[in-house]
Amino acid sequence: MLNNFRFLTSGESHGKCLNGIIDGIPAGFEINLNLINDELKRRQGGWGRGGRMKIETDTIEIKSGVRFGKTTGAPICLEIMNKDFENWKTIMSIEKIGAQDDIGEVEKSFTKPRPGHADLAGAIKYDLKDLRDVLERSSARKTAIDVAIGAVAKQILKEFDITCYSQIISIGCENEDAKIKEKIETAQNQGDTLGGNFQIVFENLPVGLGSHVQWDRKLDGLIAQAVMNIPAVKAVEIGLGVGCANVFGSKMHDEIFVENNKYFRKTNNAGGLEGGMTNGENLVVKATMKPIPTLKKPLATIDFKNNSQSEAHFERSDVCAVSACAVVTEAMVASVLVDAFLDKFGKDNITEIKNCYSNRNYSNRI
Repeated sequence: MLNNFRFLTSGESHGKCLNGIIDGIPAGFEINLNLINDELKRRQGGWGRGGRMKIETDTIEIKSGVRFGKTTGAPICLEIMNKDFENWKTIMSIEKIGAQDDIGEVEKSFTKPRPGHADLAGAIKYDLKDLRDVLERSSARKTAIDVAIGAVAKQILKEFDITCYSQIISIGCENEDAKIKEKIETAQNQGDTLGGNFQIVFENLPVGLGSHVQWDRKLDGLIAQAVMNIPAVKAVEIGLGVGCANVFGSKMHDEIFVENNKYFRKTNNAGGLEGGMTNGENLVVKATMKPIPTLKKPLATIDFKNNSQSEAHFERSDVCAVSACAVVTEAMVASVLVDAFLDKFGKDNITEIKNCYSNRNYSNRI
């Protein structure tokens, strides 16, 4: 990792709050709180979302690092309060509240891991009896703070006219003629869940973000890691992606042309990345989200209490969250791009960065 724009998060799904600390943001950038909240609202939307979205109206509070609307160069602390915490104060208590050696005495504890979730591996790794200790942190709820951090990254990129959008490619694989809403309603009625495919696109990126000289500086690798970090994402593609295997090299690679001393391409199968670096074309990242592993129609599992065969625990959940996953992916990729951008153009203050950016001595598009 480049580690110019770095962040850590904390918080549990039903805990008091979600927090994020961003280090490495240069001084002088305007941060609009409303734009962050708009991104949080986007994450909560889409067909197939569950009851939690009716409880939470995510809003961000900036605790430090911004003064009079501008970054100071100090670390930025962000916080999202969980409204549902009011209903979970005892269950998620930080203080010891009584004899808890017997797991049955703890409300909302569970011992039946859900296939496809972190429950089983997490409990074995950390020697946990109560699988809620895994669920609370591995839940997709924590992506809310990732989106808030990404919204800050997007505002920095916007200063240089770098923008992004996302598109849903498909939901589910059966009944392809059915509309997305109908597929989701069918899955919901059957107690099932759905995944899907989507892509995100970043426009107007300069040439040369990332590097070819070391494995941990290649931008495609950094992007893939960031996207695969998102809960339920099982595959990442850049540009034509797996389709590369089905074409000749003469059809795959994007020919380079020049006009008025400016370079351009007529195709973008590379998805804007060559040799681990941006090449001036749109960055196109595709991702595949698996169906959510919490099902009303439970799958077979075991019970940690006695190793008996059982049915998986059910926790309030979405039926489909592909649209939300796309928003989270925008945020994660924006954070990677800002990191690479600051590595190339400077990281102290907006004035120096803009001077360096405007003085770059190459052309990247018509």
